[in-house]
Amino acid sequence: MDNTKRYERLLERYRNGDLERRSFLGLIGAAGLAYGVQTPFAGFAHAQDVKQVRFDGWGGVVSEAFRKYAFDPYTAETGITVVDGTFAGGDEYLAQVRSSQEGEYNIAHLSGVFDYARYVNFGLTVELNLDNIPNMALVMDALTNAFRGVTPDYLSAVPYDYGTTGLAYNRKYISDEQMKEKGASILIDEALKGKIGGWGEWRTRIWYGALQTGQDPNDIQDMEAVWDAIRSHRDLALKYWSSGAELMSLLAEEEIYVTEGWSGRIAALQQQGHDIGYYDAPGSFAWQECLHVLKGSPVEACEELLNFMLAPETSIAVAEGQNYPPALDGTKVDLGDKIPTLPAYDPTGTLASLTFANPTYWNGNEAEWSETFSRVQRGY
Repeated sequence: MDNTKRYERLLERYRNGDLERRSFLGLIGAAGLAYGVQTPFAGFAHAQDVKQVRFDGWGGVVSEAFRKYAFDPYTAETGITVVDGTFAGGDEYLAQVRSSQEGEYNIAHLSGVFDYARYVNFGLTVELNLDNIPNMALVMDALTNAFRGVTPDYLSAVPYDYGTTGLAYNRKYISDEQMKEKGASILIDEALKGKIGGWGEWRTRIWYGALQTGQDPNDIQDMEAVWDAIRSHRDLALKYWSSGAELMSLLAEEEIYVTEGWSGRIAALQQQGHDIGYYDAPGSFAWQECLHVLKGSPVEACEELLNFMLAPETSIAVAEGQNYPPALDGTKVDLGDKIPTLPAYDPTGTLASLTFANPTYWNGNEAEWSETFSRVQRGY
């Protein structure tokens, strides 16, 4: 039985109600080894005598679920170690990949078309055969076209989800009306000194500095004003957070009252019962994540896995688990009841209401801006 047949049978069991969602998600990663099913990873790993397989992502509750329900059972059955690496930022991970041996890293859960463009520029790509990924037809054209803007003749990744970095705030101390009135400027409100947070990442800080100075983040005219806004935020903030887990902890424990935050993590806090509001101010930072196949990986096996991951049953289950809308077009696929309630969800399939980073503009300024932010962060 080939992998396609195995996947089809797994999906059929899920559709028929023979598998609960948690079991289904586990079987995606573990390939249902307890049921005699194998993933493409298992096949090519044995064929190439590979001792381990690597997937790198953003960590948190999603990684914990993959480890418990997928990776550990997979290792117990096959003896092949699954290294589920995590990273706090894209810059750090790119540096690791560039310094590694080709094939050491296989699939990365990257954020933003600007990240994709950087991997293309460094030659860390493959050419996917989309005929082997028919579920790409269900993905929003707006997301696919964004990646094609970087590589018009091929794709090395498939869009998988999207979200925003909007404003998160504790409604006990900040009302919805206050938030809408002040927008991004609330992050430099002196009345909230010591109760403000922020991600210690140069793009996010510059993006919000642009909004706070009334500028287009994709066409900044007065960079000195942006740096001054970043300094103001730095001096008023309790601290910069460095991970989604830390973001959630700071808000849940009321150490901070307001910060920019990742939409999915804020949705998780709301579902846990915390009265945390979320507001996408005009121009808020939107991003799309992809599953990028890195140079040196077994392409055909990865294509089949990507197609399976884009199947509606799979994609919807993962989206509900991580609280980020899937890349699937809601005008083509019934996404259920929960996904339309998630922050950043666009029912039109056009994403016209969201503002994404221009990859050419941001990557062209990366060297200078990241270095300057590093100095500003240290008190310069």
